[in-house]
Amino acid sequence: MNLDDAIDAYLVHLKVERNLAENTITAYGNDLRQLAHFCVEHQDCRTISEVDDGHISRFLLSLANQDISPRTIARKLSTLKGLFKFLRRDHSLDSDPTARVDAPRFGQKLPVVLDLDEVEDLLEAPDRATPEGMRDWAMFEVLYATGLRVSELVNLLQREVDLAAGYVRIVGKGDKQRVVPLGEVAIDAIDDYESQARGELLANAGGPGASPALFVTRRGGAMSRQAFWKIVKKYALAAGIDKSVSPHDLRHSFATHLLERGADLRVVQALLGHADINTTQIYTHIARERLKDLHDQHHPRA
Repeated sequence: MNLDDAIDAYLVHLKVERNLAENTITAYGNDLRQLAHFCVEHQDCRTISEVDDGHISRFLLSLANQDISPRTIARKLSTLKGLFKFLRRDHSLDSDPTARVDAPRFGQKLPVVLDLDEVEDLLEAPDRATPEGMRDWAMFEVLYATGLRVSELVNLLQREVDLAAGYVRIVGKGDKQRVVPLGEVAIDAIDDYESQARGELLANAGGPGASPALFVTRRGGAMSRQAFWKIVKKYALAAGIDKSVSPHDLRHSFATHLLERGADLRVVQALLGHADINTTQIYTHIARERLKDLHDQHHPRA
């Protein structure tokens, strides 16, 4: 089997059997075709059975020589391991050339977390006298109240929000569903936005029924991830926050603030939609570091 056919078979498996999101499959495909290009162009290796651990190691070394970060190289190696595990199981490949190749070591970079004052400043930054400002304020309140991924926030549908019950139903990675409580402030923010601003934003597109999306633009559809990133950065600058703030930082802040106040790690894992609790574990480290900093700053004998 040539390299391209092997990769195509694996990507079909990820889509049909594992039901992964299109963005994830695309990312996997890019990593795998990068290996295929390297093998064909630099190693004269064209079939999957010809690939050995030397090819894999030289490929990873070539990435390092391009100043690709160790974290990215480790992710690409993980993708390659998935490919060869699939081929050994479903296509009787004799050996796994990634088995003896180790991922590069790298330090764990801690996420950016806003303190409570910074969160308050950011949430208060939008001008609620305008429809866009009302929408942006509601989006910020929902993001901080629920810890959604930015893609989950911008793709949120009106029918997935139950203000009377006080929760939102999220369709996350791999089409996995979870239910997350909103809290009173976020409920009020959504209610105000829907009653005062959403219809005006959609006025030129046919009115409130023109889009099933909760958070809309004047063009008549849901806001894009890229547009929301720019909005967050604009308001962070206006609020005088001396950090590079992204939508994901509100998710990090949501998780860290919960743990600082005694929330159980398993509960935070469920709210964030993490499949593996080890992914959530990083927030316990952040919470400990922040508590230590507070102690150092404020205790008279620190």
